[in-house]
Amino acid sequence: QVQLVESGGGLVQPGGSLRLSCKASGIVFSAFTMGWYRQGPGNQREQVANIGGGGGKFYAESVKGRFAISRDNAEATVYLQMDNLKPEDTALYFCKARRTGAEETYWGQGLQVTVSS
Repeated sequence: QVQLVESGGGLVQPGGSLRLSCKASGIVFSAFTMGWYRQGPGNQREQVANIGGGGGKFYAESVKGRFAISRDNAEATVYLQMDNLKPEDTALYFCKARRTGAEETYWGQGLQVTVSS
């Protein structure tokens, strides 16, 4: 049984920071590209960042220079460090695991990030 368990969301003021974590179980973690997606109010789900098993990274333009994705294969965990947060970063954030080079995909349950003063 595959599980992706996210943690670290919450309410933060503009300019603040949060660190999201997603711990995976039931998969060979190193064989999966891990990613973070988000869905804001009234918006479609969008990709924020991903990281391959070998460490290659992708970032959406809107978060470049502010967010950093990393992974710990030994702990089967992917992280998203979010700095200089803006109100437009407010969204439900989802962790995604996709087997590299295949369609096998799993999603976390999502967690809320709210940036507001």
